[in-house]
This record gives sequence, C-alpha cells and structure tokens, in this order.
Amino acid sequence: QVQLKESGGGSVQAGGSLTLSCTASGFTYEHSDMGWYRQTPGNECELISSISSDGSTYYEKSVRGRFTISHGRAKNTVLLQMNSLKSEDTAVYHCAADGLPRARAPCDSVRGVANYWGQGTQVTVSS
Repeated sequence: QVQLKESGGGSVQAGGSLTLSCTASGFTYEHSDMGWYRQTPGNECELISSISSDGSTYYEKSVRGRFTISHGRAKNTVLLQMNSLKSEDTAVYHCAADGLPRARAPCDSVRGVANYWGQGTQVTVSS
C-alpha cells in the first residue's frame, strides 16, 4: 500500500524556520521524483520544490533561496527546510511523488496527475 506521510508543520512567527518531513512507503522511492506542493486557501496547488531521482532540484521563485529540499537520513524520507518564513507561506503543504506538474491549478486536478499524494501538514506563519 502506497503511503506518503508528512510531518513537521506548525505555527511560527515570520522570519522563523520549520522543517517538513515526508516518509514514503509502498513504492520504489529511489527511482521516484519527490515534490512539495502548497495548497492555497482557494484550493489551488502549486509545486514549490522537487528533487528528481537523479538529484536535480527545482524551486518555485517565491521560495528560492529560502527553502531547501533534500533526502533525509532516514530511509525513504524527503525533507523541506523552510527558512525566513513569511505570512504568505501559510498553507497546507503536501508531499507528492512522480508526475509533478509545476503550474498552479485546482488541487483536484494536480492530485490527479501526481502518482502519489500525501494528506498534508499545516504551516501557519504569523506576522
């Protein structure tokens, strides 16, 4: 059974940091592209960062220089280190694997393209 389980969300003041973690099971993690999506209050999802099976990374321009994606020390885990958080980073963050569309779109359609999708973790940044 495929599962993506996110953790690490919470509430933080602007300028603070959080690290999100996603643990994957039920598929071949080593051959997969992993990504993090941000879900807006309007229920749109946008890819903010991804790491490919070959190690190449992508960052959406609003998080470039502030967020870092990496594989965790624990097996089948991908991390998202978020620094210098802003109020506009407040959202539900979803972990996803393979077939990762970049453009912002309704979450239902994005979820239908990605192979695997996690339930999400809430990040709240107060100013």
